[in-house]
Parts: sequence; structure tokens; C-alpha cells
Amino acid sequence: MNRLVGMFNIRCLILYCMVVIELSIKADHRHLYLQVIDHLKADIEKGIYRENEKLPSEFELSKKLGISRATLREALRLLEEENIIIRRHGVGTFVNPKPVFTSGIEQLSSISSMIENAGMTPGTIFMNAAESTPTDDEIERFQCDKDDQVLTIERVRTADGEPVVYCIDKVLAKHLPAHFVQNKEVSIFTSLEQAGDIHVAYAVTYIDPIGYHEQVSPILNCGRETALLILKQVHYDDNDQVVLYSKNYFRADKFSFHVIRKRV
Repeated sequence: MNRLVGMFNIRCLILYCMVVIELSIKADHRHLYLQVIDHLKADIEKGIYRENEKLPSEFELSKKLGISRATLREALRLLEEENIIIRRHGVGTFVNPKPVFTSGIEQLSSISSMIENAGMTPGTIFMNAAESTPTDDEIERFQCDKDDQVLTIERVRTADGEPVVYCIDKVLAKHLPAHFVQNKEVSIFTSLEQAGDIHVAYAVTYIDPIGYHEQVSPILNCGRETALLILKQVHYDDNDQVVLYSKNYFRADKFSFHVIRKRV
């Protein structure tokens, strides 16, 4: 008898919680999918759903929240766009871990400083460095002669020994000190400025999200479920001359970028 009473009380408690959730959502006059987004974000923040944990099925979630599956799908779609969750086809929906490193892109800050600001130790693994004759695109980009040499540097940046960024940098070899590659110097900016009169003043940045990359993902120890962010940056000096072109692959589960926009 006591067991039956206990089970009855548990069921009543579960039903009560479901009613409270449903009433709290219906009391809000915004679009339902916006309310669902806030509710799921709050559950993730409270630890009800933890990082890398699989969420309940769409059927279970829609029943729990008292909403249609169409409304839930719209909420999940927007949460995925915000990189808060990830949906794996045929497997389920999972909570994405929060990025460890975050930075505004309105200022030129180094990868090392981002890692240091997170309380971790930056490191560099040099993969390759090679000089080559510039292509037509590179001649146009750097406004250089066909006899100049373009130095391509491939590196992996680490945080506490863990690979987090794969970097490809292209710069005219004549702008760097001859010992740059041999000494495995880390800062291209510093080396450019020490070698001559070049000062990196600004950069034009393009950000593209991609999925699994056959070459880069294994280098960064990423599984097929881990997305990457590519930052393509063209760096200019004080005379608006291109001095450095970079293509950096960031682990999207480790890094996030933002920009402050002001009304004019």
C-alpha cells in the first residue's frame, strides 16, 4: 500500500512540474519558439542538460513543454544556429560545450593572448615552411614582383598542449628576418615590424563555418561532429599595402567571436 502511495505521489509531482512549465510558457506572450529557446537555455545553464549530453527526443521534449513538434523544431534550429546545440543525423541532439576562448574581432588580438586570457599556456607546433614563386593572385594581392618569394608557414597553436588552431600564413619572404623559420619564432607581426618599417595597422576578416575537414580536423583532434571556424584575414600596413594573408582554422567548440555594433 505504501509503495502504491509513493508511486502516486511521484506521478503527481511529475504532472505538477509539467503543468508549471506549460503554464509558465503560456503566460509569456512572445512567440512560442522564443519562449522554448529561453527555457532550454535556462535548463542548460542550470545543468539540467550538461555539455555533450544528449537531449530527450523531440516527442519527449514537446510533450514535456506542452508544445507542438513544429514549434520545438524551430526552437532547436535557432539554438543550433547559435551553436548551443548540435543535431547529429540518426543519433540525436546534443548540448555543445561552451567555447573556452572568446574574443571581439574589432581588435587585432593574437591567438596567444586569447589563450593566455583564458588562463592557459599557449604553444606552437611548426608543421612546415616553404618558399615559392608567387601566383598571379599573390602578385596582385601583395603587389609584388614575379621574382619575389612567398613564404608559406603552417603551424598548430596549442592551449595547455592541446591543439586548438591550425594556421596557414603567407608573407613575402623579404619582409621577415632570415632566421625566422630556423628560430621558429611565433609572432609574425613582431617579426615583420622588427625586420623593417612595416607596421600592421588593420585587417579585413572573413569568417566561414565548416564541418569536418579531411586534413585539418584530424590535426586538431576533432571528430566528425566538431565544426570549425575559418578566419581568412588580409592584413594591411599603414600605407594600405597587404603584408600578410592568414587562413586560420579554429575549433568551434573552443572559440567564439563577436563584434560590437553601434548605431550611426
